[in-house]
Amino acid sequence: MSKNENTSGMPRIGGGHGGSQRFLRPASKPKDTKKTIRRLLTFFAGQYKLLLFSFFLIFVSSIISLITPYLIGKAVDLILIKKEKMIILVLLGLFILDGLLRFFRGYILTTVSQKMVRLIRESFFKILQKLPIAFFDAYPHGELMSRITNDTDNIAGILATAITQFMSVVIVLTGSIAMMLYLSPLMTFCTLVTVPLVYLLTKTISKKTRKFFKEQQDTLGKLNGIIEEDISGIKIVKAYGHEKESIENFEQTNERLRSVSTKAQVWSGFVMPIMNVINNFGFVVVAGVGGYLAVKGTVSVGTIASFINYSKQFGMPLNDLANTFNTLQSALASAERVFEILDAEEEAKDTAHATALITPKGDIIFENVFFGYTKDANILKNVSFDVKAGEAIALVGPTGAGKTTIVNLITRFYDVTSGTISIDGKDIRNYTRDSLRKCFGIVLQDTYLFSGTIFDNIKYGRLEATENEVFEAAKASGADKFIKKLSEGYNTLLSESGQNLSQGQRQLLAISRAILSNPSILILDEATSSVDTRTELGIQKAMTKLMKGRTSFIIAHRLSTIVSSDKILVISNGELAEVGNHTELMAQGGIYKQMNEV
Repeated sequence: MSKNENTSGMPRIGGGHGGSQRFLRPASKPKDTKKTIRRLLTFFAGQYKLLLFSFFLIFVSSIISLITPYLIGKAVDLILIKKEKMIILVLLGLFILDGLLRFFRGYILTTVSQKMVRLIRESFFKILQKLPIAFFDAYPHGELMSRITNDTDNIAGILATAITQFMSVVIVLTGSIAMMLYLSPLMTFCTLVTVPLVYLLTKTISKKTRKFFKEQQDTLGKLNGIIEEDISGIKIVKAYGHEKESIENFEQTNERLRSVSTKAQVWSGFVMPIMNVINNFGFVVVAGVGGYLAVKGTVSVGTIASFINYSKQFGMPLNDLANTFNTLQSALASAERVFEILDAEEEAKDTAHATALITPKGDIIFENVFFGYTKDANILKNVSFDVKAGEAIALVGPTGAGKTTIVNLITRFYDVTSGTISIDGKDIRNYTRDSLRKCFGIVLQDTYLFSGTIFDNIKYGRLEATENEVFEAAKASGADKFIKKLSEGYNTLLSESGQNLSQGQRQLLAISRAILSNPSILILDEATSSVDTRTELGIQKAMTKLMKGRTSFIIAHRLSTIVSSDKILVISNGELAEVGNHTELMAQGGIYKQMNEV
């Protein structure tokens, strides 16, 4: 199954023309790490006081970490003269205080990080509402779901781990070096021998892990896309007997995810063992030099004890950073994927002089309209026609001729490449999109129903509608008959996309929703294609009543649906081939007559 095939059940007009490249910047290589981190920090707005307080706790905790090794050394020296009791009590108090500080700073940072993730998710969801239909036509739904859930969760690890560790490293490393220099410059020099080794280790591994973690998140998004598509389209998969191909496709991507995840984890896993080797090497050097100096009487045993603790503290922050390296790289890769969506090209804003379209009459004119979903291929070529207010217009023609594209352009899901479309004598680009689209009532072939009750789904057409208006809309479409037969009636809860109803019943609810919206202009895209002939007759009666006085566009293949239309537009190869009513077109003996004789 093609990834661009709409199997998710989402309501969309048109096919998957074009690609997502026009909306997303290429993500083949990682972006600037500093830039990504700086952008993440913008989501901490309003939480800086909590952050500063947590940094204060980190500072105090780090200072305690610097004091305790010195006191341990003093305690060792005081053991010889039996005056160590007081200093041991002080050490015990410092350890308890340090534990409390670590708990509170962890609590605060977790709170702040979760608020940050909430803001990122909100920004992500808001941008989805502002993106053009073309974006969703070209982008797998499962991939978007992966970014708004998995990737945003992954980002939360940055604050609670990486930022905390970074501040601790700066304080503890600086303080440890200062104390070690105070205790013994020679032993300090021996300890610093390990720093270049740590730098080379981090630099070498970071090149590998960043690449693999980015690829891991990308592959995870693809896997989620496959899962979402196959679950949504499971009936099609089974109907065509493609279970084997579906499994193979999943296994290939899953194997790719296993492979790249293994590489990412293995490379990041190299850090800790090698760091331990480097640190142990440093301890051996310090112990050897310290022992030599103690024998000569240059330093005391307590000083060596303090120094060993400081050397451990010197290596500990580096170890902690290495331990969180996995989280940091993965989180930054996730942040990049989220920011790619946040930076996607939004639907063009209304022009500065755009006005609201209120209660239009419904006069519509297409004038020399050209349009293509891609720059190098026009779907519509020089299409011109006019529709008088209240007319019912049928659009007929072979699949792919451009019928649905005309509807896409009227509703401004896409804008024309050249030419103009006007409503009531004014270019639709000079109306605000929101007011323009509110004038339309749309019933699609692929019906989408939201999770909730039948009543709520009908009321979605006009949220301020009264209970009686909802009931009347259902009666007008004929849906009331089957609704009352359900045990819960209008309070019946619908499963995802209304899968616990038949396709015909879902279509009736969609028509009820359109009736309730009381639109000025109707668009019926194969609106009766999923109902039986008897049900269709009832719907046609309701549609005839609904279309009275309203401009209506009807896309249908059934002759019974279009024969009574005021005007029929025959579209062929993106061009307007014939125009007239049913009688006139049959008399011409052209394309329309041939279509009806097939």
